[in-house]
Amino acid sequence: NGAFRRLCYEFGAGLLTCEMVSDKAIYYANQKTLKMLELDDDVHPVSLQIFGSDPETMELAAVKLNENTNCDIVDINMGCPVPKVAVKSQAGAALLKNPPLIKEIVEAVVASVPIPVTVKIRSGWDSNNINAVEVAKIIEEAGASAITVHPRTRSQGYKGKADWSIIKKVKEAVNIPVIGNGDITNIESAQKMFTETNCDAIMIGRATLGNPWIIKKLVTYFDTGEEIPDPTPVEKVDMALKHLKYLLKIKSEKLSVLEMRSHIAWYLKGLPESTTIKEKAFKITYAQELKTLLENYKKTLSNY
Repeated sequence: NGAFRRLCYEFGAGLLTCEMVSDKAIYYANQKTLKMLELDDDVHPVSLQIFGSDPETMELAAVKLNENTNCDIVDINMGCPVPKVAVKSQAGAALLKNPPLIKEIVEAVVASVPIPVTVKIRSGWDSNNINAVEVAKIIEEAGASAITVHPRTRSQGYKGKADWSIIKKVKEAVNIPVIGNGDITNIESAQKMFTETNCDAIMIGRATLGNPWIIKKLVTYFDTGEEIPDPTPVEKVDMALKHLKYLLKIKSEKLSVLEMRSHIAWYLKGLPESTTIKEKAFKITYAQELKTLLENYKKTLSNY
């Protein structure tokens, strides 16, 4: 969301994306959804990501995004594996089973907006149906400006190892930029992905949780060759406090504290006495209590 996007932007991310939203929720002007689409004027470039399986409502949703937000890109999710999206809605990764429908959707969205349209896919529905190359060619033909490949199947979810060779095959098959995604956790894995796949850019998801520094590390390394040090324990706690501050600007106190409970677990992972702090955090409902807990914890970390 906007709070975490701002942190990633401050660390040098080249492109940010919003929470995935339903085309129909945009079409029917669901207020909760519209709130998720609010973008800061000073945090760009950013793409708004939509999912759906109906070319008509996907087109209408894209038009609404272009007319009512200041997004730079419309991104179509064709990789989400969760049952609510891929099974119930027949969207996300389920579209990989229907290449002709993929073409219809991408063509409709591309024709409806003047800004770039990108698509994120997986390697296929399952191990017996690996069709990322076929799908990528269709997406390119339909007019998309770039494609992101997460080389796990829908059946894998987020388990197992990402098969980077699929990113390489997609890169060789299309002329539009290909963004590699999956199992990038540090400089070594990022460099390895570029070398092995020849992809044009990399996308990082889970590895940024509790560790937005990875973005600055990678940007600095690829720009200068320098490897900057890991954050100190105190810097990690300070970042959690900053994250809470940003959340309170866009969400209620209740929701901000609830969301920070998970983020605190990521920020403090591996730190001294972190289990105790996390247990206390999960019982807190007020922002000031959470701030006090973290500030007091920070004092105990000065020796580390």
